Amino acid sequence: MFLKDFYSGSNDSISISAVQGDSFAKDIANDFNPLHDADSKRFCVPGDLLFALVLHKYGVSKKMHFTFAGMVGHGDLTLDFSETDASQFEIVGSNGKTILKVERSGQQTQNESVVNEVIRNYVAFSGHNFPHILVPLMAKQNVMININRPFVIYDSMTLEFEHLNFTDPVVEMLDPELQVNGKRADAFFRFQIKADDEIVGKGFKKIVISGVREYEEQPMQEFVDNYLSRKNIYLESLNS
Repeated sequence: MFLKDFYSGSNDSISISAVQGDSFAKDIANDFNPLHDADSKRFCVPGDLLFALVLHKYGVSKKMHFTFAGMVGHGDLTLDFSETDASQFEIVGSNGKTILKVERSGQQTQNESVVNEVIRNYVAFSGHNFPHILVPLMAKQNVMININRPFVIYDSMTLEFEHLNFTDPVVEMLDPELQVNGKRADAFFRFQIKADDEIVGKGFKKIVISGVREYEEQPMQEFVDNYLSRKNIYLESLNS
């Protein structure tokens, strides 16, 4: 299983180091959010890694909803991934706080090929939301993130499948949406999942942006350029 490099411990009690979280973000999700940098004081484990570990442990269900209730940062926090058949359960940290809430229903599969394909394709889609989709959305609403202290975090996501008998799924973006309320904005990235030219599923990802302000073209472009430069330098280092 390709996720074995991104966590430590047993199947029931695991931990994720900053280096492992950083590596997953960059190498698997192609996500260069500064919050996932191992050396960031505000480091947090990527939500997509937590999502992936749930699918790895509990399989894929026809309907699944994830609510990100807390963050995993630096430290010795372990996460409880105990066996359960419940339709609703929580991933709880050793500090007693809920990190992730999971709801599921319908047919299930733990077929490794299906699980891996869903993880890889969804995470690849999710990691590309910034800057190519989110920045044009913000510009249209005349708002932007706080580029000096960006805070963009996962809130929730939903998956719904017509059936689970598919191979090589491809996640395709539908119309994204940004809702602005004062200094907070909620972004919705809706998508469909296709396999062999058939729509086999759909869903959405919701992220929360704190500290939004009036859009300024030059500072925002400089931030995007720096983001893409960091990404390119990292990718080039892998090939050197």
